[in-house]
Amino acid sequence: MRIQETMSMYDKLNILSDAAKYDVACTSSGTSRSGDGTGMGSCEQTGICHSFGADGRCISLLKILFTNECIYDCKYCINRRNNDVPRTSFTPEEVCTLTMEFYRRNYIEGLFLSSGILKSPDYTMELIYATLFKLRKECNFQGYIHVKAIPGASQELVRRVGFLADRMSVNLELPTAESLKLLAPHKTRKNILAPMRLVQNGMAENKYEIQAYRNAPRFVPAGQSTQMIIGATPESDYQIMQVAESLYQKFGLKRVFYSAFIHVNEDATLPARTDEGPPLLREHRLYQADWLLRYYQFEAAELLSEEHPNFNVLLDPKCNWALKHLEQFPVEVNRADYKMLLRVPGIGYKSAVRIVKARRLGTLGFQDLKKIGVVLKRALYFITCSGRMMYPTKIEEDYITRNLLDTKEKLPDGVTGMTYRQLSLFDDMRFGSAGAVSLR
Repeated sequence: MRIQETMSMYDKLNILSDAAKYDVACTSSGTSRSGDGTGMGSCEQTGICHSFGADGRCISLLKILFTNECIYDCKYCINRRNNDVPRTSFTPEEVCTLTMEFYRRNYIEGLFLSSGILKSPDYTMELIYATLFKLRKECNFQGYIHVKAIPGASQELVRRVGFLADRMSVNLELPTAESLKLLAPHKTRKNILAPMRLVQNGMAENKYEIQAYRNAPRFVPAGQSTQMIIGATPESDYQIMQVAESLYQKFGLKRVFYSAFIHVNEDATLPARTDEGPPLLREHRLYQADWLLRYYQFEAAELLSEEHPNFNVLLDPKCNWALKHLEQFPVEVNRADYKMLLRVPGIGYKSAVRIVKARRLGTLGFQDLKKIGVVLKRALYFITCSGRMMYPTKIEEDYITRNLLDTKEKLPDGVTGMTYRQLSLFDDMRFGSAGAVSLR
């Protein structure tokens, strides 16, 4: 349904901000750049504020689509070509006006700009470039900008946009090339990975340029990220984590976002509609595991395997790993190395650093660990201080599991009352066999 061009900017904002809610942008800026005093805004490393919608999703920045018109027919997308939804587009001037006026009113601290594909990838990318150029050069906006690169757009356009944005992202959309072919036949893995590689290489080249010329323009200083839709296709958690690990290793991504599949379209290729809603607990477990990859020196193969391809519904991935490797516990806090401390449930990466520093000055006890920030209600089953445990504890899987579940992590109604021995990992998901996944 095409909307008349006379639509007000407010009406466009209602349509295009609502259409953008399925893009995940839950991230801080990741870069530090002070304003020079002549423009509006600045970009501090922790300067992006977030709010959360009723469904738990992060709605940060001014988060809009440039247009919800699209030439593609992705089965899972509300803006797919064949959907009868109100269609409209901003102009570059309108995006600039909204950003500047929202910033002046202290509603936002930056812009998140994505888009449907209008006419062609190059045509859409040119409009996005014109918008960012006007915002930076004419409006002198110096705040944070996160922009989605359009797969299939020319390298030159992506490069130009990279010098105006703080962060860029290219949505991987689905974990495997086979799933992409099934649900998004107009997109290819090659077209998605090409701009990722371009941004990665551009950032590496720009690093040396800045070292040689202090005032050289910065290229995507906050790095790049991507997003995968979870639950629309039958990949296991093991396959998804393999893909994420490969992206971090091969493309140097800052973040991989996981978006629980929301049933907005009727299509035979999509999972059948149920009353269970989006798989938000599964999304949560994937984020927990992703954190382990990025900050806790875990590998995907340590967390899951082809024999056990999905995460435990009752326990977070770190606790589940520890319970499966009780032969490595308890850990003596005053002697264990940093990597082993990271693997103890209840000890975060910051707490592990503090422990390593503090024990140089003396022997640590449980009260010291509590002051450092260790979550003892989890850690007490896995650590000793000077050879002693905090309480008499059996190093036995069922015993520790029952006590960990008593920490009352919020779980869906469907798993209330389950015991560890009754657990059947994601039986209702009807996943196919898990195989190794590689990025091409």
